[in-house]
Amino acid sequence: MKPGDLVLVRSVYKGKIRWCFPHRFVDERDGCFLLYLQPGSRGVHMGHGADYLVRWAAGDSAHDHVWHTHHVLWRTRLGERHALGLFWNEDWEFRGWYVNLQAPTERHGNRFDSNDLALDITIEPDGSWDWKDEHEFAQTQELGILDAAGAIELRAEGERVIAAKPWPTGWEEWRPPPEWEPLPLPGDWHVV
Repeated sequence: MKPGDLVLVRSVYKGKIRWCFPHRFVDERDGCFLLYLQPGSRGVHMGHGADYLVRWAAGDSAHDHVWHTHHVLWRTRLGERHALGLFWNEDWEFRGWYVNLQAPTERHGNRFDSNDLALDITIEPDGSWDWKDEHEFAQTQELGILDAAGAIELRAEGERVIAAKPWPTGWEEWRPPPEWEPLPLPGDWHVV
């Protein structure tokens, strides 16, 4: 892959896409892939709301969604149970880091597949952090999306990342080339 190439970052559960967004490949260093999601890029998402976890467990389909509000540079390593996102607002003001806890990332050509598992960690620019989506994390267990052992492993992964503090990353001042435009969703996005 070369910088600017389109890749897909997807959350896959039981063979169905929960969400998928086109990203641009930025770099690969020390086995870590850097992937950029630009506001205005078109993808699919299950949305949020009171029933989205029930729809997730039932295998409902994702719907068209345009990414907005944040520029995101994801750092992901194959086989790891988290990805680290750097978030900026649309004016490139740095908003902080985000640890997405998930099933281990797998790569299939230009697709980076995992399963986003609801519990996340937000880190402010000053380094203070907080767990995000605790209620949804509990509900994933109630619905059988995640069993008790998996929940313990996932929280342990979050605690490991917090202890390691892999931020700042050295990418906080990064900007994409000015010619990069928001990406469309390719027609084969759903092929697992």
